[in-house]
This record gives sequence, C-alpha cells and structure tokens, in this order.
Amino acid sequence: MNEILGTNRARAAVRLRSLEAQVAISAAMDGASALLHFFRKDVEIQIKGTANFVSTADLAAETAIVERIRLDFPHHAIISEETHSDRADAEHLWIIDPLDGTSNYLHGMPHFAVSIGYYRNGVGEVGVVCDPAHGDWYVAARDQGAWRNGEPMRVSSATQLSEGMIACGFYYDRGLMMESTLATIADLFRCNIHGIRRCGAAALDLAYVASGWFDGFFEYRLSPWDYAAGQVLLVEAGGAISDCAGAELPLGRPSSVCASNGTLHQPMLQQIEPHWKRFAVST
Repeated sequence: MNEILGTNRARAAVRLRSLEAQVAISAAMDGASALLHFFRKDVEIQIKGTANFVSTADLAAETAIVERIRLDFPHHAIISEETHSDRADAEHLWIIDPLDGTSNYLHGMPHFAVSIGYYRNGVGEVGVVCDPAHGDWYVAARDQGAWRNGEPMRVSSATQLSEGMIACGFYYDRGLMMESTLATIADLFRCNIHGIRRCGAAALDLAYVASGWFDGFFEYRLSPWDYAAGQVLLVEAGGAISDCAGAELPLGRPSSVCASNGTLHQPMLQQIEPHWKRFAVST
C-alpha cells in the first residue's frame, strides 16, 4: 500500500511545482503514513461529542503534518481540527484535517483522507486530498488545474438532477438538522436522481465531485478543514461550491456546503435551501 501511495504521490507532485504545493503534498504524505501505521490497530480514543471522536492516530497525523509545514513556513498561520486555531484572515493560511472520516477509520473501513488547503489572502491556492488506504492523490493549484494521480480531473457533464448521483453528509446532530437532511434526501429522490451516497468523509466526497464520479454533494454543517482543500479541487475541475444559500464559504467558522458540477448548482440549491432554512431559522 505504501508503495502505491508513494508512486502516486510522485505523479501528483509533478503536476504542482510551487513550494507551497510541494510542501502540502509532502506534509500529506507524512500524515498518511502516520494514519496507516495505526490503521486497524487499538488506538486511544477520546469522545468529543455524539459520534464525534479523536484518536491517537488523528493527533499523530496532525503533528507530522504541522511539523512538515513549519520546516519551510514557520510563520504561516494554521487552522486544524484538533490543535491549531490561528486567525482565518492571515495572509498565509494552512487549513488541515489530519483524518477526515474518523468514524470510518476507527471501524476499520478504508475510506478516510488527509486534507490540506493553502490559502493566501483568503484565496485558495493549493488543495491536496490524499486517500491513504487506496493510495490516491487529488491535487490542485489555482489556475493550474486539478489532478488525480497525475491525470486531469474534470467534473461531470450532467445537465439535470435526473442524471445525477448525489452524495451527502450527516453532522453529529441527531435532531432537527438530521431531520432536515433526511427531508432533503427525499426531495432529491423525487427529482429522480440516480441515487444518494453517504460515504462519511467530506474531503473525499468533494474530490469525487471534482472527478466527475458524483454530480453533487451537500451537508448542512461542515468545518473549514473539511472543505478547504476540496474547494480548490472543485474550482479547478470546473465545478461550483457554496453554502446552502449560494453564498461564499467562510474560512473561519463552520458552514453548510453545496457542491456540484456547476450546471446542477442552482437546481441543487432549489432542493437543499428550503430545508436548510428550516434548520437555520430554528437555531
């Protein structure tokens, strides 16, 4: 597995030549190696909330990623899921999820990711999503395109929801937000979509939309580390991403997320926004 991961890393690195991109890929490799070291082994787990966990693996991966970034950029700001919370309006900002898909990982399911986004003055410059279990790399840089294992990525050509495979996510909430998500799924099925997939790792969901495998994705609450890298991938692959009301995603706070191939963005928002508003108004 590490051999495949390393081979595809080399293919990814060839496509993005800036120092920031090379550091992001190198840091993601260090994080992925830490995750593979602990995968399907007994790890110490802390409970942060309902179905919300952090493990020894998360922390080891985050430490490895941050240490690698600090070697070249000791003064850049970092926001990460577990331990770093610098200012989101910093000129140079790294947004890191060392383990996206923690529940999958802790249950031994090989569907999880390392996600690293680099933003300069609020603009996404580099996005790297690494799938350690399968050795896949999804990388993009502003105005340079998006790539999977060195091959170009492009969003799907679906022109209506009835042609679409849609992915979704569930936040940890088990109340109104869950009910709103389920109601949205029902409305999407009434549009005769091909199906709904809930895979449990938003960074990979966004990478799959960028790859054209999913035609859209939504979740009513995600954190910037969940979507920072994926946003760069989607933009460079020709897609669209916003909150569930169509507004720009923030870097300093959680947000709802709607992602698509671009053509389906407004049709998706028409189905998603009413239920999101129902939840948002109540909170």
